[in-house]
Amino acid sequence: MFKSESGTYLRVSQRLAVYLLAVFVLVGFNISAAVAEPKVVAIEGRTMGTSYHIKWIAAEKETAATAAKIKSEVDQLLLDVNQAMSTYISDSELSLFNQAPAGNKRQVSADLYKVLEMAQDISRSSDGAYDITVGPLINLWGFGPDKRVTKAPSAEQIEAVRDRIGYQKLLLLQDNYIQKNADLYVDLSSIAKGYAVDLLAKILVEKGYDAYLVEIGGELITKGLKPDNQPWRIAIESPVSGRVVQRVVRVDDIAVATSGDYRIYFEEKGVRYSHIINTETGRPISHNLASATVLADNCALADALATTFLAMGLERAYQYAVANNIEAFFISKSVSGFSEKMTPGFAARIVK
Repeated sequence: MFKSESGTYLRVSQRLAVYLLAVFVLVGFNISAAVAEPKVVAIEGRTMGTSYHIKWIAAEKETAATAAKIKSEVDQLLLDVNQAMSTYISDSELSLFNQAPAGNKRQVSADLYKVLEMAQDISRSSDGAYDITVGPLINLWGFGPDKRVTKAPSAEQIEAVRDRIGYQKLLLLQDNYIQKNADLYVDLSSIAKGYAVDLLAKILVEKGYDAYLVEIGGELITKGLKPDNQPWRIAIESPVSGRVVQRVVRVDDIAVATSGDYRIYFEEKGVRYSHIINTETGRPISHNLASATVLADNCALADALATTFLAMGLERAYQYAVANNIEAFFISKSVSGFSEKMTPGFAARIVK
C-alpha cells in the first residue's frame, strides 16, 4: 500500500508502472472541466496515498450537480474500503483482526470477506506464491506500516516470524466469520485497491453509464468506447528511471494492473532489496523479472495476480498465465537492458 499524508495506506506492491496516455486527460479531472465538455465527465480525488481518476461518457444534459453527487458517493465508498481493509487505520476491521490473539474468530463485513476469499483462492492456485499473511515479513524488511529500515534482517530474525506466515492458518467460515490459527498479520495491499476500482465502476454501472474508465494509482478498469469511438489506451512504463513508455496497449472492456520491483526497495552494501517477498525464503525476490502487467475481468483479480507473477518469476508466472488463460505482459532485466515476454492474447492488444 501507499503511505498517505494522513497515514492511511502504504502500498506493499508499488503500482506506478502503468500510467495513462494523453488520451486519458483530454479534459481536466475536475467537475468544472467536465461541464465544458458535455459528452465527457471527469472527477478526481485522493485515496490510499495516491489519486483516483474517473471518466464517463454522459448525455449532453448532464449537469455539474450530477458529477458532484457521484463524487460524493465515490469518496464515501473509498472511506468505507479503507475502514474495512487498511492496515494504517488502527480501528479498521482488518487492523482489529490483526491485533487480536491467535485463535480469534469474528464476523466481518461482506466486502472484507469477499476480498479475503478471493485472496485465499489465488494463494491456493499459486501454491502460496501469493500470500496475504506475509505481513510480518513485509514489516520486518521495512516495507510495511513500521518504520522503513535500511539494513537487511538477520536469518534469525527472519526465522523468528516464519511461524506467523501461512495462508492456510487463516480460516474463512460461514456467515462471513474468519478465524486466525496463528498470530497472523493480514495485509491486503496487493488486492484492496483493485477491489476499490471494481466498486467504483459498479457505481457507474448502477447509474446507467456504459462507457467509462476508473483508475486508482495506475490500477484501472474500462468499459465501452471514448467519444471518438476509439478504445481506451494506456502506456506501460519501462522499468527505468523517469517516465519511459515501454508499450501502448488497447484496454477496452478489461481491467489492468501492474506490479514492479524497481520503485520500492533499499540498498545495503551494493545489494538491492525489493519490497516483493519470496514466501519460501522469507527474503525479497532475487530473480530478473522487473514488471508484470495483467489483464482480467475485474481489477481485484488483476491486482493480486500482478503481485503473484512478480513473486513467481518469469517462467513460472508465464506458465501459470497460459495454463489459466490469463493475459499478461512481462519485462525482465537482462545483460543488454530489458526483454519482453507476453501471452498471445496480450500481444493482440499492443498498439503498433
